[in-house]
Amino acid sequence: MPGHPSDPSGVSRIAIAPDVITYIEKRNCDFRICTSCGGPILLPVNIKPPKKSDVLLQAARHTIYISIHQVRFLDEIRADMIPFFEDGSEGLAER
Repeated sequence: MPGHPSDPSGVSRIAIAPDVITYIEKRNCDFRICTSCGGPILLPVNIKPPKKSDVLLQAARHTIYISIHQVRFLDEIRADMIPFFEDGSEGLAER
């Protein structure tokens, strides 16, 4: 699906799931989508800082920086892109 002519990156077509918006607002920081061995992953920018080549997407009062390598493959930013740990230690996401 092509993006808007003034949006050559196609970022305007990417939806953000409501639970992701809630998570971002609760964490009160910006995030970045980058590549991991398991696919796209959503991390706070204090863990994975943005790059100059990233594409920006507004998420309520915050920004999601999207790796230029991921933006063309994304249709939606979902909660399953938020990492969590199952070993009992505090993870990035509470599930």
